[in-house]
Amino acid sequence: MSRSRCERCLRPAGHCLCPLIPQLPSRTRVLVLQHPSEANHALNTARLAALGLDNAELKVGEVFEDLAQLLECPGYQARLLFPADDAQPLQAYAPGQEPMLLVVPDGTWRKARKLLHLNPLLAALPRVTLEAAPVSRYRLRKAPGPDALSTLEAIVEALQTLEAPTSFEPLLRPFDALIEGQIAAMGTETYQRNHLKS
Repeated sequence: MSRSRCERCLRPAGHCLCPLIPQLPSRTRVLVLQHPSEANHALNTARLAALGLDNAELKVGEVFEDLAQLLECPGYQARLLFPADDAQPLQAYAPGQEPMLLVVPDGTWRKARKLLHLNPLLAALPRVTLEAAPVSRYRLRKAPGPDALSTLEAIVEALQTLEAPTSFEPLLRPFDALIEGQIAAMGTETYQRNHLKS
């Protein structure tokens, strides 16, 4: 018999994160394109971002037939948050600058690259990147590199750069609670044995 769950944050009812999820406005519009393999993941950080930002949308799929319409966003310049040799480091908006439609693929690096491969419109977008990523707070996974962030952390960092000095830290509250809850559920000993190895 399956446990009941919150239909908004998709967490088990006893571990609902909704009271911690803020409702934050932003000049930047965020469009998260999530690979289906991430949609039911226990640590679905992209969903937390979409729920916590008023100006955000989450789409799940591999091939986005409506991508042209999603990218047609008057008053916004579409940019893909994804590394590339020619990616421009994000900087704070200049006075009067048109805000971004920040498109963020969500999945493992392999799945995110697959989304770009299957959606040529996505791959053709000008790319932006984080200049100096902080250390990830995602203590439950083996990161592929020291500057690897969860989707939520990357979005927070991008928004804080673009819209400085506005703080988007409240978006990380449910994320931190989620991580702490997972560590508590597995037990300190298991966490230390599997996740604190040097």
